Amino acid sequence: MLSKDLIYAFRSLRKSPVFAITAVVTIALGIGTSTAIFSVTNTVLLHPIPYKAADSLVLACSDLRQRNVKDFPLSDADFLDLRNGAKSTFEDFAAVNTGRGPVPQADGTPEQVRVAGVSTNFFRLMGARIAFGRDFEDADGLPQPPVPQAGVAPAGPPPPQLPVFAILSHGYFKRRFGGNPSAIGQALPVPGGPSPIVVGVLSPGFELLFPPEANMEQFPDIWFAARITYDTANRNNVQWRVIGRMKPGVTMERAQSEADTITEQLRRANLVARTADQYIRLEPMKQHLVSEVRPAILALMGGVIFLLLIACANVANLMLVRSSMRERELALRTALGASWWRLVRQTLAEALVISALGMAMGLALAQFGIDALLQIAPENVPRLNTIHIDPAVLAFSTLAALVAAALFGVVPALSSACPDIMRILRASGRTAGLAGGMLRNGVVVLEVALCFVLLIGSGLMFRSFLAIQRVDVGFDPHNLLTFQVLGNVGDKPFTRQAFMRQFHERLAALTGVRTAAASFPMPLAGGFNPIRWGTIEALTDQSKFQAADLQIVLPGYFEAMHTPLIAGRTFTEADNTPDRNMLIVDQALASKAFPFQSAVGKRILFRVRTPEAQWGEIVGVVAHQRDVSLATSGREQLYVTDGYMNHGAAGWWALRTTGDPAGYAGRVRDEIRSMGAQLLVSDVQPMDALVVKAQAGTRFSLLLIGIFAAVAAVLAAVGLYGVLSTVVRQRTAEIGVRMALGAPPSSVFRLVVGFGLRLSITGIAIGLLAALELTSVLKSMLVGVKPTDPVTFGAMSVLFFLIAALASWIPARRAASLDPVEALREE
Repeated sequence: MLSKDLIYAFRSLRKSPVFAITAVVTIALGIGTSTAIFSVTNTVLLHPIPYKAADSLVLACSDLRQRNVKDFPLSDADFLDLRNGAKSTFEDFAAVNTGRGPVPQADGTPEQVRVAGVSTNFFRLMGARIAFGRDFEDADGLPQPPVPQAGVAPAGPPPPQLPVFAILSHGYFKRRFGGNPSAIGQALPVPGGPSPIVVGVLSPGFELLFPPEANMEQFPDIWFAARITYDTANRNNVQWRVIGRMKPGVTMERAQSEADTITEQLRRANLVARTADQYIRLEPMKQHLVSEVRPAILALMGGVIFLLLIACANVANLMLVRSSMRERELALRTALGASWWRLVRQTLAEALVISALGMAMGLALAQFGIDALLQIAPENVPRLNTIHIDPAVLAFSTLAALVAAALFGVVPALSSACPDIMRILRASGRTAGLAGGMLRNGVVVLEVALCFVLLIGSGLMFRSFLAIQRVDVGFDPHNLLTFQVLGNVGDKPFTRQAFMRQFHERLAALTGVRTAAASFPMPLAGGFNPIRWGTIEALTDQSKFQAADLQIVLPGYFEAMHTPLIAGRTFTEADNTPDRNMLIVDQALASKAFPFQSAVGKRILFRVRTPEAQWGEIVGVVAHQRDVSLATSGREQLYVTDGYMNHGAAGWWALRTTGDPAGYAGRVRDEIRSMGAQLLVSDVQPMDALVVKAQAGTRFSLLLIGIFAAVAAVLAAVGLYGVLSTVVRQRTAEIGVRMALGAPPSSVFRLVVGFGLRLSITGIAIGLLAALELTSVLKSMLVGVKPTDPVTFGAMSVLFFLIAALASWIPARRAASLDPVEALREE
């Protein structure tokens, strides 16, 4: 029976190709967009992360609550204290840290590789498989024997240093050794340190998943076994990202309680931990990974669901119009004995055929959409490279098609199943009043309301994007080339100083280069870590210490970056030595340390290279730079010279050029090759590109919500146009009578337009109330604008009012131009 209904529905739709194509394309848009966004939701939020028993993995981060510092790495001693003290709730903890460096290839030329140091249990904890060789053993991570202290006569010959062991990623193993198992046991030449011995090769596909702000490499090439020492004197030296595996049956609350006990012991034993209010916070690894992108993805998912509902409403309206045009046919069939269930089945069969065809087209649109999403998605969306249409996505698409068929098929089916037979057979089909068609009108109001919510969302995101573009980053990003120099620039301070001076001079001498500067880190390139600073109060109360982002710079940095100098002076060559504690601070730190005073000449305590804080003199105050994000102002900033750090620490460089900075990349590489065979230039890009990357999240959300809102507005306008056109067609005779009795065309025009605007205003009012409640989910994505921004609400109301007026104008013009005689003759 169902097959006959479907065949009849398909034949019926073939007789109305315009209706069928319009309905199928409309549903395809709804299903395609919702499927594309669900594929992202499925991969990022629903799929488990690719580790063994991933639900039991947690990240252990250090929060310094007194200084408003979150997600800080742990020190060697903190990691070992946690690992040894939480044995009742955790199977084990492992530590990892990553970086980049040059490694000589077979021909001696350097290659940039991504490296990771890990505790020896790391791969066992994560469930990584070894393809060749062996995993790390506990003995591979035993601490190195102590080095005799300077000035103390050794009792005998120094003990030999233990070897370093390494495991290669499968990709690097294939690239470097051609997949030859003889790589096992070979020593890798690494500049500036002992050559690690290769003991194993990972199976393909293993990756590190951390949020971008953790600055962790996703696909390290070489993994070193770290020799972690219990060094309580250097708890300030933090570097480890720590992952733990909870025992079966252990809850997060119980695990956190045990971590709190360990943290309390740390605070009692360590003054800095106590005064900074250190707190080891546990968080499920997957939750930590997606916490930044979860609100945006859920907001986009809500947007496409609204779009799917609008598409269903539009098709429902089309089917209601189609049913009204077939009233006489349906009434005649009922009079001849057709049951109401028979009529309902046929209408639902049409809905299923439309939905099935829409799903097929929607899947093609979804694949296109996924490919487009991968091109524009920001880097903070994890596992982008694995997003695809899988069985779960197909199941969602099928469910969406069935739900859509039910949504846009039930109302027309019920409407067509209970016709007033005698009225319809006696009449010509034009019997409803101008304000009639309550079902169609209600569907249009629903479309307008849903569309208005999307318009408000896109308006808020547009205002946020404008706000981000207007953000003063604290420097001039135009005509500025940035890059990083990797490799050992010297073993002694004087050799490093000579390299920095020579490289700076050679860069500055390049044709078209105005100035050159070096720093570490570089604004908007990541890698910032906080240091503590305080005024004289912190001498007696260390809880008064606060956090600031540290930047190490060469003299001339602020001039090259065009960072405004607020007071005092910038660094000079005389400051660029280890024995001068000269500081430059930003305006935010100066105002916090010395409110309503000049900070120049004042002294503050700061801890950078010494176990305890030391005094430094502020010689200048500069504008605040957006160093991490454009959406938030970030922490205060403190600057020291490269010389203060014994030279060579400022590994990021910036060139202020007269032309397109990208054109200088080749010359920079030539210069670095001429200065050292084992040095590499990495991350070469204009500063404008870093600014664009910092805007990527807001731009991504704006683009998608804007597209959804634009499609929704078109569908809602088409729905309104369709209802008014149907009303005009059905009331042609009535309009003719009005005009024959003296009604001017302008009054007919106003009548139709007024009806359309009343429907729209009702929808806008409902949408306004819904938007006030729903836009709060966008709060974490907005910059410089509130979710209830009156300017956005007002502008979107006016915009949709104009859209509704345009959609009403064409049917109203047609009604106003009717010939009364022809209209009455038609009736």
